[in-house]
Amino acid sequence: MIIAGVEEAGRGPVIGPMVMAICAADEKDLEKISPSVKDSKLLSRKQREDLFEHIKEVCNHKIIILGPSEIDGALNDPGMNLNKLEGKTSALLINSVKADKAILDSPSNNAAAYKDYVKSLVKDKKTRIVAEHKADVNYKIVAAASILAKVTRDWEIDKLKRVAGEDFGSGYPSDPLTKAFIEKNWNKFNFFRKTWSTYKKISERSKQKGLKDF
Repeated sequence: MIIAGVEEAGRGPVIGPMVMAICAADEKDLEKISPSVKDSKLLSRKQREDLFEHIKEVCNHKIIILGPSEIDGALNDPGMNLNKLEGKTSALLINSVKADKAILDSPSNNAAAYKDYVKSLVKDKKTRIVAEHKADVNYKIVAAASILAKVTRDWEIDKLKRVAGEDFGSGYPSDPLTKAFIEKNWNKFNFFRKTWSTYKKISERSKQKGLKDF
């Protein structure tokens, strides 16, 4: 039986992409995944990066990077939201590998409804879909996907910092370094999520200030 795990990294930041990954392996081969593999949030950056190539070698895998414009597009679409975007991407990932069972870390409070939404988009109706909270903690195959997603997201953020020419912190709205960077550069770069309230408040305030100065 082929077991797959799907997870994301970077759902909440106001800067940069959300990255989603799938890992799949035969049930009998799951023991080949290093015992060091656990939810990416429980590992240091170096530990995650040390495991990255190992996971790619032992698991069938795919990574999808969803940029800020794609995320904003989904949130500006009345028929979409962030959970649906994540569910739609999860289905694309599941469709890209052969899996008898796919385990998802549910972003929705209603895990059953989320599971049904993803299942409706999965081509192979024989694939069993499981959606649970804390799946990245409870299943090694989901933890493996979380590491692929997180390492990829970290590398994407490194690239954006080189473009920006400065360190803007984690990219999360609660990070003072991130907020200060947006205040100074809100109209200079295309890697902000413009539907996030943090960005909207800063950009509206800056526009109003600009009008007064004019």
